[in-house]
Amino acid sequence: MAPFVVSILVPIGFFVMLFGILYVYYTTRNRERLAMIEKGADASLFQDPDRISNIFKWGMFMVGIAVGIILGSAFASADILDEGVSYPSMIFLFGGLSLIIVHLIEKKRQKTE
Repeated sequence: MAPFVVSILVPIGFFVMLFGILYVYYTTRNRERLAMIEKGADASLFQDPDRISNIFKWGMFMVGIAVGIILGSAFASADILDEGVSYPSMIFLFGGLSLIIVHLIEKKRQKTE
């Protein structure tokens, strides 16, 4: 097969596969929830209490990665660290620090509740 055709078919196949997996997941979940509601289950079972916490965690993690990229670029351009070392080290450092900060914030929030 020509490389041009492969370079087009692989991404299309990937997104079709991803759509199929998500479609099956959500339709199955919807059927299961409807069956539980018909049997008399409370609809509050489907509420995820940690949803806001997960959104906050991912948001802080992405901010930490962004700060790591910015500082990695600054260190590489100032010749403080080699470019191959500065980017990964700063990304992992600030990504990890952001997750530690989220953990401390969540721990403090749970103590007040």
